[in-house]
Amino acid sequence: MKKIIKRNIKIYNSITGKKEIFNPIIKGHVGMYVCGPTVYNKIHLGNCRTFIHFDLIFRYFKYLGYKVRYVRNITDVGHLENDNDEGEDKIGKKAKIEKLEPMEIVQKYTIDFHQTLYLFNILPPSIEPTATGHIIDQIEYIKILIKKGLAYEVNGSVYFNIEAYNKNYEYGILSKHKIDNLIESSRFLKKQQEKRNPKDFALWKKAPINHIMHWPSPWGNGFPSWHLECSTMSVKYLGKFFDIHGGGLDLKFPHHECELAQIQGIYNQKTINFWIHTNMLTLNGYKMSKSTMNILLPKDIFSGKNTFLEKPFHPNIVRFFILKNHYRSIINISNDALIDAERTYYSLMNKFKKLDNIYYADTDNVVSTFDVFSWKEECHKAMDDDFNSPMLISLLFKATKYIELLEKGVLKLGIDDFLLFKNTMHNFIFKVLGLEPIEKIDNVSKKLINLLIKIRNNARSEKNWILSDNIRNELKELGITLEDNKNITTFKIKT
Repeated sequence: MKKIIKRNIKIYNSITGKKEIFNPIIKGHVGMYVCGPTVYNKIHLGNCRTFIHFDLIFRYFKYLGYKVRYVRNITDVGHLENDNDEGEDKIGKKAKIEKLEPMEIVQKYTIDFHQTLYLFNILPPSIEPTATGHIIDQIEYIKILIKKGLAYEVNGSVYFNIEAYNKNYEYGILSKHKIDNLIESSRFLKKQQEKRNPKDFALWKKAPINHIMHWPSPWGNGFPSWHLECSTMSVKYLGKFFDIHGGGLDLKFPHHECELAQIQGIYNQKTINFWIHTNMLTLNGYKMSKSTMNILLPKDIFSGKNTFLEKPFHPNIVRFFILKNHYRSIINISNDALIDAERTYYSLMNKFKKLDNIYYADTDNVVSTFDVFSWKEECHKAMDDDFNSPMLISLLFKATKYIELLEKGVLKLGIDDFLLFKNTMHNFIFKVLGLEPIEKIDNVSKKLINLLIKIRNNARSEKNWILSDNIRNELKELGITLEDNKNITTFKIKT
């Protein structure tokens, strides 16, 4: 195992409302669960913001030498419309709309999810379990809750008994919702009368005759609840006591509150050390949401096909824009903000590249005005302080002025200081922030464009004008314009 760089990391714990020192449950190990997507549609940029920030956390722990088990699930059943206990399954509904099987919808949008995260250079999790792959586990958990008097069955459905739970615990401790203040009619449930208490939530739902996705259980054919799925999968792979549970702020209630109640009810103890929640990403000042159609899909940003931005932006630029903001702050995406992120990204990368052409002094006995070790410590302290990526980025920019001085020969560093400086810049830019040089991606893109030009030229020589025109038009939609001269075809990329 890689030697761990010991740090005093402080994390804002949503359940206590304050920053606390992170001490892993198992020395040298970190267990982290993050709620993944419900794969019934393409993920929007607000979803991506959550996964980019948890990728930062994952990367920092790995950089420090921890062995991290990062579990991020796929919800492929049980997430009903409007997060209610009644209504259609989001995946089943989309299957009817697209005239596909539910598992075809799951496969289609899981692939899209993975492809999008790959473009953002987001590392894959250690384990990516699916809800449908853990039906038996969920049924066993429900049996335990019923046996303990914390759940009850009615007409083939099973509900969590909040009143019984509150005899020993406090429902609402995470979200700070007071149980007496919850609006009982807020969910407009058709079968509200089934529950002993309107505030109780479903663990297992009886499947209506026309419900496509269902499984046999001791209570009849049905399907698990969205909340139970995550409780089951997190504990199965991380144990009944683990370090971090995370997700977007919109999941804090009811999803995470219900998860906490289920797990604590089963094990009679605190099960999760830290709850981490990323804040919203807004568009035009409003929450980004599929239900309101106030969304901006990543592909629309990358292609420039939207009415909001003046040009396309590379995934690396968007990732950098998001990391320039703290995970607990609200981010409002705008054209000007992305333009600024693009400018600062290229400035940072171009100045870092200059280190390849700068030589250190021949001796370590160089008196320098730049204390590299103290600067490195500042970078660590930024990340130690609740993963403060904006502060880290500002410290990296602070260091670029020393690159300029080194280039001019005004500043000299001995070999050890120079290598420490260069390696620290490299590690924080690439390993921790997860940025990539865009040039490498562009070189691949140029080769692919030239290959398409070659295919198009062959099509033209064979008078296959349909294929020739299709290639030209498809490239044009991507912002790539072809220019045919007498003997050669060149291209221009809109920037």
